[in-house]
Amino acid sequence: MTQLPTYTWTVTREDIRAYAEASGDGNPIHLDDQFARSVGLPGVIAHGMLGMGHLATYVNTWAGDHHRLRRLRCRFAAMVLPGDVIQFSGRVASEVEGLIQLELEAVNQKGEMVLTKGFAEVTA
Repeated sequence: MTQLPTYTWTVTREDIRAYAEASGDGNPIHLDDQFARSVGLPGVIAHGMLGMGHLATYVNTWAGDHHRLRRLRCRFAAMVLPGDVIQFSGRVASEVEGLIQLELEAVNQKGEMVLTKGFAEVTA
């Protein structure tokens, strides 16, 4: 099966802040370290959908045209923190009726899976 080239994203507080503003999701667990720690987190965490947005970028870069993306899903498996280095990888699993099916995942610099069960379909 064909492996996709990897894509790396280094998570910054600015990424998280910009996503919060663009999405309207101002939950303090994403913006305020003190609040995040008060609810048992190690500090602010990235929005799950911010990670999924980078997963979509990964697929679209491979596909060459965002119009080819037909389906995308994943499971958020672990927290993503500022400073984490996330590496996205994937492979072509099959091609069915003109749709290329991809299996996708993402790991942090510690080797921990942060996105699992990733799946995308793009037009051939």
